[in-house]
Amino acid sequence: MAKNASYRVKLRRRREGKTDYQARKALVTSRKSRLVTRTSLRNVEAQIIIAKPHGDEVLAAANSRELIKKYGWKAPTGNIPAAYLTGLICGLKAKTAGITEAILDIGLVSPTKGSRTFAVLSGVVDAGVEVPHSEEKIVKERIKGEHISKYAKNVGAGSEEYNAKFSQYIAKGVAPEKISEHVSKVKADIIASFKGAKIAEEEPTPKAAPKEKAPKEAAPKPKTAKQKEKAAAKEEPKEKAAKERAPKTKTEAASKAPKEKATKKGVKKE
Repeated sequence: MAKNASYRVKLRRRREGKTDYQARKALVTSRKSRLVTRTSLRNVEAQIIIAKPHGDEVLAAANSRELIKKYGWKAPTGNIPAAYLTGLICGLKAKTAGITEAILDIGLVSPTKGSRTFAVLSGVVDAGVEVPHSEEKIVKERIKGEHISKYAKNVGAGSEEYNAKFSQYIAKGVAPEKISEHVSKVKADIIASFKGAKIAEEEPTPKAAPKEKAPKEAAPKPKTAKQKEKAAAKEEPKEKAAKERAPKTKTEAASKAPKEKATKKGVKKE
């Protein structure tokens, strides 16, 4: 509630959680087309929009409902694979219209790693439209639907949880364990519908080079009896010479020490 006269009510769309005007200003002043992604529980929508003085113009758009109408999609239209395919359609339409780059506009949605928003982005990028992004936000396994097939296998076909979670898949005659194959088939149909369309192929992840093992030092070979005798014979004269050099008694040591001239106190040296 307002407590003083300087209180200002926020704009309606900001109060409704629809528009971040500070971010929108930065996007519009960049003068680049925006990739706008909006998702709901059942649908995914992707649009490439450019701001004009009279208002926003939509240059290319796609909705996940097109997957069912045109390309035979049998899975739900609100999941991550559907979001990727919707982005692919939008990106191919943009390429046909001559659009080569865009910047991502997610509105007030939190940029969660592996979300449907970044699945749409991945589809647009694979279509050949350049969109600045971080690869850390895209999870390729989820785009292909591998997480769905793994979960279906863990639950087990025929169980109560399986029938409840995958009722839409069962009703439309597609096995959730094989959703990855269904995604690949629909993706191929989408690319074939656009003449001359080429998408970016996934680069195989390079295998780490095996570490080179350091050469092991050869262990010394055990000496033979003859070699031991030769080594002992060489050491004997050295030990004898050392004993001869050392003084045998204290008197000999004293005699060998240099003699100092004794001087009497009070007598001057000559």
